[in-house]
Amino acid sequence: MTEHQRQAPGVRPGLPHTELSGFEPELTDEERALQQAVHAFAADVLRPAGRALDRMTAEEVVAPDSPLWEVFDIAAKAGLTAEPEGEDIPPAVLARMTAIAVEELGWGDAGLAVSLGVGGFPSLVARRTGDAELMDLCAGRLGCWIGTQPDRGSDGLSLYPGERHPSAPHGNKGNLTAKVQGGDIVINGQSSAWVSNGPVAQVGLASICADYGEGFYDEEGHPHGIEVIVPLDVPGISRGKPLEKLGKRALPQGEIFFDDVRVPLRYALSAHDAYWRGHAATWSSAGVAMGQLMTGLARAAFETAVAYTQERRQGGALLAEHQLVQYRLGRMGSQVETMRAVARRATEYTVLSPARHPYYTAQSKAVCTDLAFQVADEALQLMGGNGLTREYPAEKLFRDARAARIEDGENHLLTMKFGHLAGLLHQDGRLGAART
Repeated sequence: MTEHQRQAPGVRPGLPHTELSGFEPELTDEERALQQAVHAFAADVLRPAGRALDRMTAEEVVAPDSPLWEVFDIAAKAGLTAEPEGEDIPPAVLARMTAIAVEELGWGDAGLAVSLGVGGFPSLVARRTGDAELMDLCAGRLGCWIGTQPDRGSDGLSLYPGERHPSAPHGNKGNLTAKVQGGDIVINGQSSAWVSNGPVAQVGLASICADYGEGFYDEEGHPHGIEVIVPLDVPGISRGKPLEKLGKRALPQGEIFFDDVRVPLRYALSAHDAYWRGHAATWSSAGVAMGQLMTGLARAAFETAVAYTQERRQGGALLAEHQLVQYRLGRMGSQVETMRAVARRATEYTVLSPARHPYYTAQSKAVCTDLAFQVADEALQLMGGNGLTREYPAEKLFRDARAARIEDGENHLLTMKFGHLAGLLHQDGRLGAART
């Protein structure tokens, strides 16, 4: 007998099964325990700290008495990382648990979630190499990812020569470059002011153009490059002022300057012909995390709107009783569910695919951050004038969501790259053609 047949005639169906994050299939005991632990940290630590840091100046955020340091300290003691670890965890399970955990961090505070994630990024990448020296170099150190420069932002993510403008004779090497001299890498120039954790990081993962003795460009005009772990306490490194910005103010960002900074070549993660594949793999890991944490932010905005409409009265009835409001909430909820589906699929693809590609994960980032902004905007709009005040969380969620459409690659450019990839797949017979 089916479930439908067992129900008595005339009895309405009960409410559907949901988990903390919404319409999830029933979580395993391990998944639920992880989700609840990270959610408690997000609610008790990230949210209050994020609100406090949001009202501080950028200089105050990185000051010795800032709540930022307590967040790092509690996270370290709790063993919270952006990626659950365990040698015996199957990759598919690990991918799902990672997505669940990062969504909760984004639900707590998107800026602090980025700071915690990028803080462990050099260590994560070092562990994946299996190089004991690099793992020791990053262990216990707060990290950053040095991927953008004043004159080389999202265009630094171009993997193919055909992507540059037809009038450009070669790609853009940017403001921060390296020269490989014997067994050393010599780095000069500056990063952009958008390096997350830049003002406070102790070790950096740098993705920069490089000269191996024959110039910065190959015969197609594409820059050579190198990925390298750089300890940020070596001679020649200085910092700019922390950046004042619209959103994610809890996330410290700022310039790092390099003046003949010399590190051993053995600190390189990928070099010579291996650079672009290594850079693409690194970027793939970063892109999926943005989709996960912005799903959390959108969920927070949706929950804020639902709660408000159950309290605020308009026209003699609760807002939630008006059909147009129900439609708007339904659309927001659908967008959150769409984001989660996209973020989870991109996570699985990145972890499990035999040949992952950052243009796919970048597009998942663009989709999720665009939708997160729409949800945050609608939450604010539903709250009317109250949504504009600091008394309610909607305006901060709106600002944080707006920042995400630019960081980790500007969304229009990322969408363009996905379109370029579609053309390459068609030329290769993988898209829009019969496959045998």
